[in-house]
Order: sequence, then C-alpha cells, then structure tokens
Amino acid sequence: MSDRGDTDLPDWYLEVRSELDRRMGLEVLELTSQRVVGRMPVSGNTQPYGLWHGGASCVLAESLASIGAADAVRPDRVAVGVDINATHHRSVSSGWVTGTATALRLGKSVLSYDVALVDDTGERICTARVTCQAVSPRQPTISN
Repeated sequence: MSDRGDTDLPDWYLEVRSELDRRMGLEVLELTSQRVVGRMPVSGNTQPYGLWHGGASCVLAESLASIGAADAVRPDRVAVGVDINATHHRSVSSGWVTGTATALRLGKSVLSYDVALVDDTGERICTARVTCQAVSPRQPTISN
C-alpha cells in the first residue's frame, strides 16, 4: 500500500490490512461504513492478454465492501463476504481501476454494498453487488 491517503484512515484499518490487498496494490482513499473508495493498479493484475483480470475486479469490489462493513460492525464483530455478483462491462489495459462501494443496507447481521469500478477516464468497467455478514471474531488458535 502506498502513502496515498493512509494517514487519513482509521487506526483499526491500518492494523488489519490484508496481505492479498497489499500484494494487489490496493490503496484505500476514503473509508466510512457508508462509502469506501479505493484503487488498484492495472499493472500486475492482468490476465495473459494484458487486460485487467476479472478476478481483480472481484477482489477490489469485495475488499472495499468488506472494509465498509467492518467499519459498520466493529469493534464487537467482524464482517466477512458471503456473496458477490459482478458484471464486467469493458476491459482496461493500463492505469488504475478505482472502486466506490456504497452501502445499500447496513443491517445488524447482513450488510450489502453496490460497487462501481471505473478506469482512469471514468468509464465503468465493472458493477458489483457484495453482501457481507457480521460475525463474532474468531478466537486465536494455539498450536503445539
């Protein structure tokens, strides 16, 4: 993750960033339970033909929605993705893909987000809907 915007993010997020998000270059630019904005570079997240990978769209969409849901249910619970539906509209081969996850419903146990992914020109490349569930955090396991 880069320096971009990190100082404006809540401490809880900076402590729980996922390794997958780091590897894919996710930069979170804005974070509230109602709206999360972030971006990923196309470079390094492509399929063999040099185009943005549809799986990268799903990772970006679910990451942003899960981060927003986590903000809504913390500190007593955590949010996990349970459903994603993504429609890929067009391809992109360079620059950044920026996603905006907007809360549709923040219930006590089920939280849903609409996620729009756009390229650097503002053209929509993917529309996703992500549903998360609020659950009790897992207790750490002790191995011998």
